[in-house]
Amino acid sequence: MRKRKRKRKMEGALWLLVVVVLAVVLAPAESAGDVKIWPMPASVSSGNKRLHLSKDFELLTQGTGYNDASGILKDGFNRMLAVVNNGHVVDGNFSDKSSLLSGLHALQYGIDESYKLMVPSPENQAYAHLEANTVFGALHGLQTFSQLCHFNYKSRVIEVHMSPWTITDQPRFSYRGLLIDTSRHYLPLPVIKNVIDSMTYAKLNTSFVPDMVVINCCSYAQKRGINVMAELDVPGHALSWRVGYPALWPSNYCQQPLDVSNEFTFQVIDGILSDFSKIFKFKFVHLGGDKVNTSCWTDTPCISKWLKKHHMNESQAYQYFVLRAQNIALSHGYEIVNWEETFNNFGNKLGRKTVVHNWLRGGVAQQVVASGLRCIVSNQDKWYLDHLDTAWQEFYMNEPFANITNSKQQKLVIGGEVCMWDEHIDGSDIEQTIWPRAAAAAERLWTPYDKLANDASEVTGRLAYFRCLLNQRGVAAAPLSGPGRVAPF
Repeated sequence: MRKRKRKRKMEGALWLLVVVVLAVVLAPAESAGDVKIWPMPASVSSGNKRLHLSKDFELLTQGTGYNDASGILKDGFNRMLAVVNNGHVVDGNFSDKSSLLSGLHALQYGIDESYKLMVPSPENQAYAHLEANTVFGALHGLQTFSQLCHFNYKSRVIEVHMSPWTITDQPRFSYRGLLIDTSRHYLPLPVIKNVIDSMTYAKLNTSFVPDMVVINCCSYAQKRGINVMAELDVPGHALSWRVGYPALWPSNYCQQPLDVSNEFTFQVIDGILSDFSKIFKFKFVHLGGDKVNTSCWTDTPCISKWLKKHHMNESQAYQYFVLRAQNIALSHGYEIVNWEETFNNFGNKLGRKTVVHNWLRGGVAQQVVASGLRCIVSNQDKWYLDHLDTAWQEFYMNEPFANITNSKQQKLVIGGEVCMWDEHIDGSDIEQTIWPRAAAAAERLWTPYDKLANDASEVTGRLAYFRCLLNQRGVAAAPLSGPGRVAPF
């Protein structure tokens, strides 16, 4: 970041007033190994002082260049304050005002998720200092600050240990997703919103929900820095379409994939994507394309006749359907994500704005980026949360760049996603199925590669601490010992 004159820097400043009292007596020295932040920041240094937050913890933006018209930052600050206080009775008092840390100073420069947090500010010891290129970077900085805070049950104050802190941070991957399947078992909206809240604690930033119920969560997620990607899965997974559009089934006895020969099929897709574009503002839309059994088309006389007329076999018709759906999505301003079967069958024909979503096996990402397409990694043997026998260590060690050494090709891996398919979960057990294993993947997606542990056992203590933090914040994260959703012992 280029240096700017101090006057200009202050004119663009956003002031977050955080009244914090520095204890007169220093705490015992704590080593760098005691840093428990999750995911681990790109760069972090700390000291051996202990700060105490007063009860006058507040947000102040008057007189700055940032007015927070959307209220996103104010809401984020209030949520951070709520999880820090966490229902504790904070009533400790300090009479010494000479070491008052009275504010947190934040700046706006560009558009990304990076931030820099200094507690206290080296320029003004009365303030902590947060620099962020966007409000979403500031939200990440607030999340990190919340992890620096600890309630002292003896003195009944909230403390910041190991000050001074200097943290410079940014994500390794721009896409850090969690798929929430709501189609097989109903998930109440409060449950989905709780999951969205928990995503912010681990700095995940994309919720992929293949169901229209997500419409009610879009604004909620966006205010928390979470993108919402909707899925219109075509042409397969079409059994439910008959309820609204019976004409889209090939026949009563052959119900999916959607009828490729019927022009009305594509008119409906166009209409749905038109509606999507008014609601889902994320630049990507997922068009599915997986598990397509095309035998139904040849078994249905009218479609078989259409195929012969257009000189297509089943595979060519599958390609035709996917590419036509892609063009419709492009006409509505979207970039497309498709499951990997589309690449495996006709990868060289996919639109160049396609992101291939790897799920079946490892090694596909390497092939996708070698072809010049982008990729999201979700290989089911490592990052499927419904696979309860996959332990958190495997989630942590799953590397999106596996066997991809070319730097240009690495840039085409935009990130990864852990998938919570809900054949065997509902609102009663979704949180403990997701957490803490999703957090293990979240660090893989956020933290620079050279800062990641070579052996998952090296982060066991820190992840266990984060799991306890989730529990304190009301998230039913399961214990680390054993496979997913294991009972405590």
